[in-house]
Amino acid sequence: MYTQSFNVQDTPGTKAVASVPSKEDPALQAAFDTRIDADGRIEPQDWMPDAYRKTLVRQISQHAHSEIVGMLPEGNWISRAPSLKRKAILIAKVQDEGGHGLYLYSAAETLGTSRDQMLEGLHSGRAKYSSIFNYPTLTWADVGVVGWLVDGAAIMNQVPLCRCSYGPYARAMVRVCKEESFHQRQGYEALLVMMTGTEEQKAMVQDAVNRFWWKCLAMFGPPDADSPNSVQGMRWGIKRISNDDLRQKFIDATVPQAKVLGVTLPDPDLKWNEERQHYDYGQIDWDEFWATVNGNGPCNKERLATRVKAYREGEWVRDAAMAHARKQQERSMKEAA
Repeated sequence: MYTQSFNVQDTPGTKAVASVPSKEDPALQAAFDTRIDADGRIEPQDWMPDAYRKTLVRQISQHAHSEIVGMLPEGNWISRAPSLKRKAILIAKVQDEGGHGLYLYSAAETLGTSRDQMLEGLHSGRAKYSSIFNYPTLTWADVGVVGWLVDGAAIMNQVPLCRCSYGPYARAMVRVCKEESFHQRQGYEALLVMMTGTEEQKAMVQDAVNRFWWKCLAMFGPPDADSPNSVQGMRWGIKRISNDDLRQKFIDATVPQAKVLGVTLPDPDLKWNEERQHYDYGQIDWDEFWATVNGNGPCNKERLATRVKAYREGEWVRDAAMAHARKQQERSMKEAA
């Protein structure tokens, strides 16, 4: 449903933004800027400015954190899925999210930051993850809406990252987006089934849509005017499309899907603007967004505590894997001698 995002043009004017003043070697900086201006790829062995490296580590690690924390709201429903089919689909989806975290942590490690450092940032609360995962999944319909709206918003955000200027990140995103497309479709299909059911099931779907709609719109980040880091990210080719442009594209794509599904999107200001050829929409509650980002959402403490507990209880598995790897290495060295 969102694969058309592969063909979305970059937000105009991104390359016209002046480069940040740099104290780096002028010749190296000039070569880097030339490659960026030509839409070339930066690889781990290439020289890059410290600011570019730090921006990538922050973005990729936060993306990875979002994937593994995002396993929790849906993992809670695996044992309560309404059929064996739905259970198998949900298990596969949650497993995929863990794999996405692996791809992304691996990509970030190529920038010289260890996975332990990134996880320490998450567990201490210094590093952020997507605010959407700090809300509860109260009913089975929430699982479908997470697939339809949350994963739909994620795809809209992430497909342009397949053209990111940093090679390992861009390549990881190709597979991630293909799998997210499956997640979005299964969520929508699950809702379609529920909407052919009882009045109670239909009401359950509508309630879930009402609770998640505005939170999904906030997933694209604050308005462009309040997102100063986006400008430099777009100048570097890390980010390709502005927050507001992505949000508008998501709304334009989702309204027709809601009509097919038979649900009402909870925005009285939502209407087609013939002049703009886009949907107008109401005001997002940014105070709630920032409160959640800063650790004061409904499930922030619960999500973080669950991740820390899982990490600590899994220490013996990591130790065993490392011991096995050392034994294998020692055995290989003896055989080689």
